[in-house]
Amino acid sequence: MAQKKKKLLGDETVAQNRRARHDYEISDSLEAGLVLTGTEVKSLRDGGAQIAESYASVEAGPRKLPEIWVHGLYIPPYGPATYNNVEPRRKRKLLLHRAQINKLIGQTAQKGYTLVPLKLYFARGRAKLEIGLAKGRPKHDKRRAIAEREVKRDMERER
Repeated sequence: MAQKKKKLLGDETVAQNRRARHDYEISDSLEAGLVLTGTEVKSLRDGGAQIAESYASVEAGPRKLPEIWVHGLYIPPYGPATYNNVEPRRKRKLLLHRAQINKLIGQTAQKGYTLVPLKLYFARGRAKLEIGLAKGRPKHDKRRAIAEREVKRDMERER
C-alpha cells in the first residue's frame, strides 16, 4: 500500500521578505488574514509566492470605511486550473479588526511610516500575512547594522 502524505496542520511559511528587515526599521507587526480565491490558495500550497516588492495601503472601501489592501503580492497561477485563475499581481484585501485598522491609520499618518509585508504563511489552515509598521532606514544606518552584525559574527567564531 502507498503511504499517505502527511499534511502539516501547524504553521507553514510560504514566503518571507528578508529585504524588509534590512531596508526598514520594523517597530510593530501584526497578523492579518487574506481574501483569496480557491486557486490562489492551492497555488500558495504549491509554493512560489513572492512578497519582496509588495506593500500595504489604507483605502476607502464601500460605505467609505477604511480597509487595508496589499499591492504587488505575486501568487503564481495554479497550473491545473483553466479559467478560474486570477491576475497574479492583483491587489488583495487584508482582514483586520476595525480597532487594528484605526491604529494602523494613526501610525501610518506619521511621517515616514509605511506598511510592509514581512511573511506569508498558513496558520491553522488559513493563509495569513504578517505586516509590519516600518520606517525607512538611511543608507548610513544600513552600513552600521551590517558592521555590527559582522562584529557579532566574528566574536561568535572566536568562541
